[in-house]
Amino acid sequence: MAISINDLPKVQLHDHLDGGLRPSTIIELAMERGIELPSSDADQLGKWFFRGADQGSLPRYLEGFAVTTSVMQDQDALVRIAKEHVESLAADGVIYGEVRFAPVLHNEQGLDPEAVLEAVLEGITSGCADTGIDVRIIVCSLRHMDPDVSLRSAEAAVTFRDRGVVGFDLAGDESGHPPAHHNDAFQFLRRSNFNITIHAGEAFGLSSIWQAIQHCGAHRIGHATRLVEDDTVPGAHRGTLGEYILDHRIPLEMCLSSNLHTGAVSALEDHPFPRYLREGYRVGLNVDNMLMSATTLTREWQLAMDLFGLGLDDLERIAVNSMKGAFCEHSTSREVIQKQILPGFRTVRDLTS
Repeated sequence: MAISINDLPKVQLHDHLDGGLRPSTIIELAMERGIELPSSDADQLGKWFFRGADQGSLPRYLEGFAVTTSVMQDQDALVRIAKEHVESLAADGVIYGEVRFAPVLHNEQGLDPEAVLEAVLEGITSGCADTGIDVRIIVCSLRHMDPDVSLRSAEAAVTFRDRGVVGFDLAGDESGHPPAHHNDAFQFLRRSNFNITIHAGEAFGLSSIWQAIQHCGAHRIGHATRLVEDDTVPGAHRGTLGEYILDHRIPLEMCLSSNLHTGAVSALEDHPFPRYLREGYRVGLNVDNMLMSATTLTREWQLAMDLFGLGLDDLERIAVNSMKGAFCEHSTSREVIQKQILPGFRTVRDLTS
C-alpha cells in the first residue's frame, strides 16, 4: 500500500497568515469592501499570486501581500481568515501549527495591535475547537520598519502570551536591514523569557544568521538556506556558525518551494535541506506561504520524498524535529510526539508493511 502523505501527522512552524488566504475568500471580502482585485475568478486570482511570487526575487515575492492585507483590515475579516487558515491546516494533516503575522499591517481602519490580535485569536480558537488541532500565534515585525514598531509589537506579543501567542518574529527583506537594528525589541523579549524566531539566511548570507543568533538571541531561524556558506572547505568541513547551530540544537524552519520562488536557491535539487537533515540539524519543513507558493505541507513533504529520496523514517524525524522546536509548553510538545506523531507513523508502517 502506498503512503498517504496527507494522512501523516504533521507539524507546521513557519506559516504566514497573510500568505495563506483562500482566493475565493479574498474575492468575497474584496467585493464586500469595494476593493479592486487583479481578477474576480478564484482560479485566475490564485495563478496571479503564484506568477507574481515565482520570479526568483524576495522583494517581488512580497508584492502580493499588499493585496492580501488589503482585505485584512477589520475584525470580521480577520476572524474569518484565521478560522479558515486553521481549517486548511487540519485538512492538510497538520496536528500542531504556529501561524505568524504582523499586527501593524492591519490597522488601516483604526484597529490597534491588541484588537487585531483579539480578532485573529478568536478565529484561531474557533478553528481549533471545530477541528481538534492545536494552533498558536507568532507576532511579526518587519525589518524595514522603525525599531520602535518592533518594540511595541514585542510588547503586544508578551501581553498575549497566556492566550495563545507563543513567539516573536522579524520578517521582511534582509538586504540592508540587519536584525541587530531591532535589538531593543529583542532585549525586551529576552528579559521577558519569550520565544524568538528570525528570518535569516534567505536573501542574505551568514552575517544575517549570525546576528540573529548572537546579537538578537534567536531560538529558531527561519530558512537559514545560506548556512552552507559557512563551509571552510565546501562539502567537507563545517564552520563555527554551523557547529554552534548544530551543537545547540537551534531549529531551522526550512521551506522548499518558497526558497525557489524567492531566489534563495536556483533549483530545488540544489536545496541544502537534505544535507542539513543528514548531518543532524534540527530541521523541519514548512509552507511559508500557501497562497503565494501554491503549496501545502503535504506537497512540500512529497517534494522532499521525490527529490531527495526521503522515506517514512525521515518524515517522522522531520515531524519530531519540528515538534521539539515548537514554542509551546514542553509538556505539550512531549505529549504531541508521544501520543500523536509516533503512534500515527506506527499505524502507517503497520498498514504499509
